[in-house]
Amino acid sequence: MSGRELVVLGTASQAPTRTRNHNGYLLRFDGEGFLFDPGEGTQRQMLLAGVPSSAVTRICVTHFHGDHCLGVPGVVQRLSLDGVAHPVIAHFPASGREYFARLRHASSFHEIADVREEPVERDGVLASGPAGVLEARRLDHPVEAFGYRFTEPDGRRMLPGRLAEHGIAGPDVGRLQREGAVVVDGRTVRLADVSRPRRGQRFAFVMDTRLCDGVYALADGVDMLVIESTFLTEDESLARKYGHLTARQAGSVAAECGVRKLVLAHFSQRYADPVRFAAEAAQVYGGEIVVAADLTRVPLPHRRG
Repeated sequence: MSGRELVVLGTASQAPTRTRNHNGYLLRFDGEGFLFDPGEGTQRQMLLAGVPSSAVTRICVTHFHGDHCLGVPGVVQRLSLDGVAHPVIAHFPASGREYFARLRHASSFHEIADVREEPVERDGVLASGPAGVLEARRLDHPVEAFGYRFTEPDGRRMLPGRLAEHGIAGPDVGRLQREGAVVVDGRTVRLADVSRPRRGQRFAFVMDTRLCDGVYALADGVDMLVIESTFLTEDESLARKYGHLTARQAGSVAAECGVRKLVLAHFSQRYADPVRFAAEAAQVYGGEIVVAADLTRVPLPHRRG
């Protein structure tokens, strides 16, 4: 299984269908597992997708409409049932603290999992560490909503030919990466002499919203953008009324922001043919487009050179 991929657990909007579960998306990023918007049935979808509860390290809820959060009780209880040992951080709009508390304690169970609530108060960084930085931006929906962005730190790619030229091998390679320079046969070799910059990977998750500044801030330059495309352009008035995007609008965001891979999701049950979403986005965006389907895996693009 890839160490960096999106596991699609559900893709329906307000109402699930015969082929689409309520929302649910897990970003696996090395040792991190970001579970976004676990809608009703997410626990079972994780089983069908072969995702253990121990893979989840953070739960990120964009807002408290049911299709984005009604799976929280099952997921939280499963963490305890499986005895997940590591802490799981839960992010959600601070205005919905009461909703999250009700969901978390929706029924009686023996709670042993360490679930730590860290509500989102405003735009900004939520967490940072060696793996990267998680941040949130406010969206434009009838209820308070936030989107999420994860950014891996930039690094350097080691060049085997250059390392060999300078006589660096074995433990000296790690020491050079840690310290920035090593002395070999009386010569100082710097990290820049044997490597080149490597851009960190970037991921954004944008759900229920109209076009707004937050959408563009989240999507700017990401390698993968998971974004709602609830409606097609023929129903743009409904999208605007209910605080959603069309597939064409999602494509325009990806084009303007330089997104490498566009993942369309959160589809209204009124449309039977998902191919139409890709075709509409492709009118304005020339990059890779994925129409998300339940229980599929979408790998993150390889790092930029």
